[in-house]
Amino acid sequence: MAGSGITTLSKKAGDSLLMRILKNKEVYLVLLPGVAWYIIFAYMPLYGLTLAFKTFKANLGIFRSPWVGLLNYVYVLRDQAFTESILRTLQINLGRLVFTFPIPIILALAINELRVGRYKKILQTIYTFPNFLSWVIVASILNNTLNQNGMVNAIIKMAGGDPVNFLGSIPAFLPLVYITEIWKSSGWSAIIYLAALAGIDTEQYEAAEIDGASRFQRIIHISFPGIKATIIVMLVLAIGYVMSAGFDQLFNISNAATFRAAESLDMYIYRVTFRSASDFSFSTAVALVRSVINCILLITADRVTRLVSGSGLFG
Repeated sequence: MAGSGITTLSKKAGDSLLMRILKNKEVYLVLLPGVAWYIIFAYMPLYGLTLAFKTFKANLGIFRSPWVGLLNYVYVLRDQAFTESILRTLQINLGRLVFTFPIPIILALAINELRVGRYKKILQTIYTFPNFLSWVIVASILNNTLNQNGMVNAIIKMAGGDPVNFLGSIPAFLPLVYITEIWKSSGWSAIIYLAALAGIDTEQYEAAEIDGASRFQRIIHISFPGIKATIIVMLVLAIGYVMSAGFDQLFNISNAATFRAAESLDMYIYRVTFRSASDFSFSTAVALVRSVINCILLITADRVTRLVSGSGLFG
């Protein structure tokens, strides 16, 4: 009797779900392409992670390649270049959090203070445009500007100075990484904060202005608190990508002289996979380690922000 009752409840639940799907079939049809994309390109390839525990044989394929357990991870932990790439990735991305993360926030607050709406749109377009340039184009602009015969060195020569090897200087590499990222991405990232600022009730600004609050005080006490939740979410997401150091950017603006300074974990995986004797099992093991570290950092950052501010990405 109990079993038949459970079966009846299951049938009712199934019928109810089917009715809801049929009732909202247009919504599910719109969602279907996105769901199919994630299943095909995000979830099905997850089986490829088993290569981290196998020795890949091209003639056998992923499915029939022999299992080796944790042997690839033994090789990973013994490789000094792996440890160096982790430290370099942390160095690059912690610098990003300090130098590049606040810029879109400051830019959004500055644009929001403009009184004339037309100027806002013009500035947003100007600041957003570089985001649509690929890193190949940005690297070409950088090369034409800063190489030995570039515009900057031409000005230095005209002033009677000696040309400077900007692109071949290891101390100058990280500043170039941060400057190019700020130039390319800040305008696009500022859109998120501008959208959050647009949701703040304008009556708060009007009341503060009547009370004699200066523009800076309105920013500190109204605008910034209004986008605090958005900043926390973006910060948690940024911390979750600390082990991913922007492969496209580093690959395109680095060269033989600055290669060691640019070899982040992503660059290390690329070198192991394609430049040396290809070892797909080894590089998959490294990529899996990177993903696990990113996941741990994401969850840790969320817990910390929840303790500090009372809200986080996951609740």
